[in-house]
Amino acid sequence: MSQKITTMSPVTHRPRLSQTHTEAPLTLAVTAVDEHGQVQDKMIACERPLTLYLNWQPIVTLMTLGARPQALALGYLKNQGFISDIEQVESVIVDWEVHSAAVITREDTTHVRDKLAEKTVTSGCGQGTVYGNFTAGLDQIRLTKPHLSQSGIYALLKNLGQYNDTYKNAGAVHGCGICQDDQILSFVEDVGRHNAVDTLAGDMWLDGLKGDDKIFYTTGRLTSEMVIKVAKMGIPVLLSRSGITEMGLSLAQQLGITMIARAKGRHFLIYHGADTVEFDGGQA
Repeated sequence: MSQKITTMSPVTHRPRLSQTHTEAPLTLAVTAVDEHGQVQDKMIACERPLTLYLNWQPIVTLMTLGARPQALALGYLKNQGFISDIEQVESVIVDWEVHSAAVITREDTTHVRDKLAEKTVTSGCGQGTVYGNFTAGLDQIRLTKPHLSQSGIYALLKNLGQYNDTYKNAGAVHGCGICQDDQILSFVEDVGRHNAVDTLAGDMWLDGLKGDDKIFYTTGRLTSEMVIKVAKMGIPVLLSRSGITEMGLSLAQQLGITMIARAKGRHFLIYHGADTVEFDGGQA
């Protein structure tokens, strides 16, 4: 299930989004032979390259499932600091026939070459890359202190069980969601969790959605890169089915992000921000 955010804030400008050659299948039917030598029909997750261009200058090639590529392109470029003003973006043109997503903006992009010269390989699935000073501006971020409850977390985890369609069908993907209380506002899956978070960042940016009362859910681990991206989205709560890293925790403590991991069913561990959670016995 790939659900998109419905705007909750007025949007004064939306870039023109391409309408042709943007759809791509998320899974593919194949056959496999099991441990007994029997042939079985199975589904596998698709993976395809998508080269991002900014004002026709190539930036990066992402390996992606292909869900909501316009939002992925915008979210990636915003999170990496290549663009900052949605009002200046004229269009996002996606064409799977040539595996490209071209973002055209009136914003000054003369700094792009310098940013491309400085890159860091991250712990993203496979190999992630961030450009320039990825942590710039973190000291200016002020996040709202959330108010959560044990029962609310349980309810959200139960509702999230309705998602992850591609994972249930084919495996090999991560899922991420923007949530409010126990409701899922938007959910997307991709072969890498960093692609999924960038897609949701692009959705929020396009729709003018604020993150101060939201929860970010991911099936992937909470690394420094994930914490930074979610902080830049203005979201004060990170919820993960997986674990955390030392640098991820350090940044969550620095930024005031409530970090909840190993969350599944009626179990979770709060690594930072336990004072934001009411332990009500799990009763709604």
